[in-house]
Amino acid sequence: MPDSRAAPQESLLDASLGTTQENVGTRFLNRLPPGGPECVRKLSLNLRYQQEVRANVKSSSLTDGQMLSKEPLSHALKLSTPEKVKDAQLNPPEEALWTTRADGRVRLRIDPICSQTPRTVHQMFSTTLDKYGDLSAMGFKRQGSWEHISYTQYYLLARKAAKGFLKLGLERAHSVAILAFNSPEWFFSAVGAVFGGGIITGIYTTSSPEACQYIAYDCRANIIVVDTQKQLEKILKIRKHLPHLKAVVIYREAPPMRMPSVYTMEELMELGNEVPEEALDVIIKAQKPNQCCALVYTSGTTGNPKGVMLSQDNITWTARYGSQAGDIQPAEIQQEVVVSYLPLSHIAAQIYDLWTGIQWGAQVCFAEPDALKGSLVNTLREVEPTSHMGVPRVWEKIMERIQEVAAQSGFIRRKMLLWAMSVTLEQNLTCPSSDLKPFTTRLADYLVLAKVRQALGFAKCQKNFYGAAPMTAETQHFFLGLNIRLYAGYGLSETSGPHFMSSPYNYRLYSSGKVVPGCQVKLVNEDAEGIGEICLWGRTIFMGYLNMEDKTCEAIDAEGWLHTGDTGRLDADGFLYITGRLKELIITAGGENVPPVPIEEAVKTELPIISNAMLIGDQRKFLSMLLTLKCTLDPDTFEPTDNLMEQAVEFCQRVGSKATTVSEVVGKKDEAVYQAIEEGIQRVNMNAAARPYHIQKWAILEKDFSISGGELGPTMKLKRLAVLEKYKDVIDSFYQEQKK
Repeated sequence: MPDSRAAPQESLLDASLGTTQENVGTRFLNRLPPGGPECVRKLSLNLRYQQEVRANVKSSSLTDGQMLSKEPLSHALKLSTPEKVKDAQLNPPEEALWTTRADGRVRLRIDPICSQTPRTVHQMFSTTLDKYGDLSAMGFKRQGSWEHISYTQYYLLARKAAKGFLKLGLERAHSVAILAFNSPEWFFSAVGAVFGGGIITGIYTTSSPEACQYIAYDCRANIIVVDTQKQLEKILKIRKHLPHLKAVVIYREAPPMRMPSVYTMEELMELGNEVPEEALDVIIKAQKPNQCCALVYTSGTTGNPKGVMLSQDNITWTARYGSQAGDIQPAEIQQEVVVSYLPLSHIAAQIYDLWTGIQWGAQVCFAEPDALKGSLVNTLREVEPTSHMGVPRVWEKIMERIQEVAAQSGFIRRKMLLWAMSVTLEQNLTCPSSDLKPFTTRLADYLVLAKVRQALGFAKCQKNFYGAAPMTAETQHFFLGLNIRLYAGYGLSETSGPHFMSSPYNYRLYSSGKVVPGCQVKLVNEDAEGIGEICLWGRTIFMGYLNMEDKTCEAIDAEGWLHTGDTGRLDADGFLYITGRLKELIITAGGENVPPVPIEEAVKTELPIISNAMLIGDQRKFLSMLLTLKCTLDPDTFEPTDNLMEQAVEFCQRVGSKATTVSEVVGKKDEAVYQAIEEGIQRVNMNAAARPYHIQKWAILEKDFSISGGELGPTMKLKRLAVLEKYKDVIDSFYQEQKK
């Protein structure tokens, strides 16, 4: 990292435009009205060939070549005219289906069922400007008031960020890494990185300095954008190990002092003024849909994170057709309003919030950084989204909060809620597709449930999605009782997000929906019940793992199919049901194959005091299980506390225990609670397919699983290997006793 605040040499600029002096972009930003973020106001075949592509790649073009009528945008929007589009056409199809190089290209998977014209991110955004330039693109709170940025402002901010990155030395196929909570700055930095010929790479805000170092080094980050001094300190600690790093940009908080190569967002934008618009235009025109523009790092639950390379076509195709499968509406029909709060370094949030938002002209409103500590519901009430996405654990937390409030309510109010949810759940289970609701169901919704949804901020929400992890039947039934359908999607980072989607017109309880039109699926090594490994094909499939040829070859077979490692079955109508994960499959010492998730869910359903259940038994003589109890979370740290949740306390009372804390149950081995749990596990065993599926031993841990504890990933997915290592002594004790 340079030891000076002078801007590094501009290698991309030198290659694109030489020494052109005119800066025609400055006046655009100076004309922006107030109301944007702070900076607006202050600124004014290299790898083996896999398979012949099924059809020739078509050239790229926009659907609408009309420019916006606003004169100040005339230069910035020149690239949206048809004459310029030819510059973004693909070369003759000579590349392989995958690559592991950041500067590599791949053959796009265009075939008769998926023949849509490829587009770059800039082309997608240009089309959006033509249609939705005056609409609000982003909403955010500053000093307690909501402010908005239009799509025109958004586009210009992204261009200015791109020029700032170029001035700081952004090189082609190198990364701009973002270590920050969701914000307008995250969005226009991401788009600006792509406009500038770079690659956007998100880093989880919970990452340790060592984890940040691994990703920043692997992706060759030239610039890292952070939002707080805490995140800045992580980067300063590791920057001597990052040979490609040229600058750090901070925006939510000011740096504690002037430091070499550390810039504020305002300074970044001012630097952008020194770069001619024509220089950026040359770089944008040179971009191709089959080039990498985004890196999404897997959470590293089974080793070092893998950098999933996504092409511009991956992003633009999925943003359009994947979201259509979920019934996301274009703004000319209904402007979708969404709340952005899940980590943008995860593919689900990035494709849903960032890229789909641009595609359809949605309004994305940003939650506060403490959203998952309790403020999310306040944002939902204020914004009233039309569609909403949450990982299963978020929906579970909402459910648990409602249950706690209900338990503390008066007798009549509590009985009214239980009655309303009961009749609504019965209707939704027996007649899920019927629009004709019985009088009692409509009455229950009017008197009770509509008020609950309004209190949650879901009064206008027509589509509620979940993904990234399995969801229990208990949670799905709970929300059906509130007349809230939860629509599942299935996909991976390696499929750019959704490859299967549910929607109001494409729904079946417990399924992950149907394959996105234009994509394909097949099951391999099916068993007698039709369960096999899920393999996928289509425009969603990633380019390859950065710098990992062996891992890429493991994931993509010789015919170009992505092997997900997940197991599932397809019903007669094409709905997908996920049954587990190959790597999670427990193979006992007796050779029995045991999928853990169904057993774990059965235990949690049978015992409402249980928060997490993890089955053990790989290469062991019998199955055992680790359990945690439902407890409250610290509102400031989001850490599990010692206090049992209201639902758990009620369970204790029903079985004859007075315990109100985890330590009272575990430390004193509360006889009533332990006996009740043993009886519940025996009931689960009675329903098991065979004796090898029985849980023979179990233990309750002293603390619930958490992200900071290392048992859960950033999206609250269980990290099984980490749990096995952390609680090795407890697990070993199950089997040591057997040997005696």
